[in-house]
Amino acid sequence: MPYGPAWDLQRTLKDRLLTARRNRELLPHFVLLVEHLPVYTMGKSGQAQHLLLNADRRVDQGIEYFEIGRGGDITYHGPGQLVVYFLLDLNRFYRDLHRFMRDLEEIVIRTLASWGIAGYRVSGRTGVWVGPAGHEKKICAFGIRCSRWVTMHGLALNINTNLAYFDHIIPCGISDRGVTSFQTELNFRCDLAAVSRVLCSHFAHVFGADMELLDEPDAYDVLESVIDVPDLGNTLQSQPFS
Repeated sequence: MPYGPAWDLQRTLKDRLLTARRNRELLPHFVLLVEHLPVYTMGKSGQAQHLLLNADRRVDQGIEYFEIGRGGDITYHGPGQLVVYFLLDLNRFYRDLHRFMRDLEEIVIRTLASWGIAGYRVSGRTGVWVGPAGHEKKICAFGIRCSRWVTMHGLALNINTNLAYFDHIIPCGISDRGVTSFQTELNFRCDLAAVSRVLCSHFAHVFGADMELLDEPDAYDVLESVIDVPDLGNTLQSQPFS
């Protein structure tokens, strides 16, 4: 799906969670698992020079661009990449953003291990990395926004991603390290739905949460019961979990 409608949906859910808290109404948290059309997004600490492609060439190549309010610098989203947005009220988990980021990294590290990939953290550089220390490559980028302890945005995990799109940016503002993917590390394409299921199971364990995985349209039935769902047009192609 395009990036814009997903961003609108996140903001609507964030506002709804905040309203529910004020009204002492218990709503579920939401985790949105999305595969985007090609887009570059610039976080609030990003620098314009980290986008190496001028606007005309970007438009010619069909790549959208958004400046958004999450943490971090510039990154790429596109087909073959699993983007996970966490709409959580941390008041109901814990009020600790450092722990939240480390827990998100942990669910990715555990997911990678399920495919035999050794992922790890690098001190001072948010993300999950693979490969030999000093020559490590990022396989998962993170960027969140937290408003009164309700979170938005999340992570982008490269699975079958076309990594050539990263050649036109300095990913996350880091110029001395590269990027990689499941496909690059394993030499075969992986099933995004299978990775989604495993990642969600690790999320449920790490966060002590009960999760129900819903395909579209079931997911939209739930969303429409709590919000006015933004118009997504005819842009969605559901990928089932089962």
